[in-house]
Amino acid sequence: MLKRNFTFMKRIENRLAIRLFFALLFFVSTVEAQYKPDIELKELFKDVQLGRVFNDSKTFADCTPRFAVDSILSSYHLEKLKSGFDLKTFVEANFILPVKPQPSIDKKEFPTIDDHINDLWKQLERPASNSKGSLIGLPYSYIVPGGRFGEVYYWDSYFTILGLKQAGRNDLIKNMIDNFTYLIHQYGFIPNGNRSYYLSRSQPPYFSMMVELLAESEGDTIYTHYLPALLVEYNFWMKGSDRLNSQKNAIDRVVRLSDTEILNRYWDNSATPRPESYKEDVETATGKKNPELVFRNIRAACESGWDFSARWFKDGLTLESIHTTDIIPVDLNCLLYMLEKNIAKAYNLMNNANESGVYNQRAARRKAAILKYCWNEKMGFFLDYDFLERKNTAIESLATVYPLYFKIATTEQAEKVAQKIAQHFLFPGGLITTLKLTTQQWDAPNGWAPLQWMTYKALRNYSFDSSADTIRKRWMHTVETQYKSSGKLLEKYNVLYPEIPGGGGEYPSQDGFGWTNGVYLQMKSEK
Repeated sequence: MLKRNFTFMKRIENRLAIRLFFALLFFVSTVEAQYKPDIELKELFKDVQLGRVFNDSKTFADCTPRFAVDSILSSYHLEKLKSGFDLKTFVEANFILPVKPQPSIDKKEFPTIDDHINDLWKQLERPASNSKGSLIGLPYSYIVPGGRFGEVYYWDSYFTILGLKQAGRNDLIKNMIDNFTYLIHQYGFIPNGNRSYYLSRSQPPYFSMMVELLAESEGDTIYTHYLPALLVEYNFWMKGSDRLNSQKNAIDRVVRLSDTEILNRYWDNSATPRPESYKEDVETATGKKNPELVFRNIRAACESGWDFSARWFKDGLTLESIHTTDIIPVDLNCLLYMLEKNIAKAYNLMNNANESGVYNQRAARRKAAILKYCWNEKMGFFLDYDFLERKNTAIESLATVYPLYFKIATTEQAEKVAQKIAQHFLFPGGLITTLKLTTQQWDAPNGWAPLQWMTYKALRNYSFDSSADTIRKRWMHTVETQYKSSGKLLEKYNVLYPEIPGGGGEYPSQDGFGWTNGVYLQMKSEK
């Protein structure tokens, strides 16, 4: 491996290549077999999670063993038979618990929101480190979302980077992109987050957009430098496409719709309860004929980042009806369209017209398929496509703006989408995520920073500037209103009643918060 990396350095001699080389060297010298708590702890893991030793299932998944796992298990088998055995006491004696984030200090007055965000970057920054427990070490410092999320998250990071750019933190932007490059070269993809229990899935593929953002300040050579990583990520999403046929129309993340049409879906390589939500998943699948299918679909929804939403529910209401893997999501395929376009651009910069043409052709085919399968003329909206039912799903969501963001939509389509967003999705606090009122956090009444930004830019792309500016102003006002009352920047917001914090989902709303900070600063800079 080291010999191969020296060859790579000789071929591409620049400072970015040197950073990548030392990242790979970091891996060789520091990373051992990654600890996977649900597999290695066996019945102890199940007993702790099902016994609700911790209110948040993620807590035990993030614990670090104090001793060798075999020793802990041997001790557990003996100790649990003794009178007065207490499982929580045993766990605390044998594991290092994750550090809980300190709650914001109650004050009558808070710093300005800009000063608070600048201070938050310091609180949310994590140094380069070796692997520890389930945490996968990274060679460069990075920003975490905050709250219970003490590791880097894939798609969160793009929106965090928007704010880092406004804050003049190009050093951290480069670090985060190089950390993702490191993960791509080690695992063949970017995991959901840098935890061992996330190594079976990714998240929405924003990496090429991060590269595009960096190129704005560093120049187009950035595309060619990161081309190897872009190709590895693309191959991850397209794995199995060469084996699709009329008898086998779906493999992993690829779905064949015709001889020339292949689109993508969200997936997970595992079909077991999520370690970080073990008890919740077991309860959801209880009584189901095929619990593994339920687990797979739950995990696939986590790969989407929208965990959870009526988007993925067969009945549009309940988690138990989840069928994520039957769905071709419009947002995912737009992101992969952009990945294909950026790969084509990198090859063009290298004067490789043949490969550039190949990826431009793939992007053109994907664009045509998105317009064919995800545009619903009757609804005047872009919708996800159920490839088993061979029809659009009935759930209208802000995923509809992705074809506008990437300029795939026609002018007429964009106008219809813009009208519907203004009529049905825009509320006093900003944009709701779907029109469904459920108990899930990615449904009404919640609004999320990344979707406010994607919609704002999507509408600007088609000159709906007034509508876009209304969204920007309402969202910023919501963030500012909540900050004035609580001193916090939140993960999500209630846009129907902005004075009330967002809620729903598997855990309480978190304070921090990376992508809220990023989108707020970016929107504030917009003219």
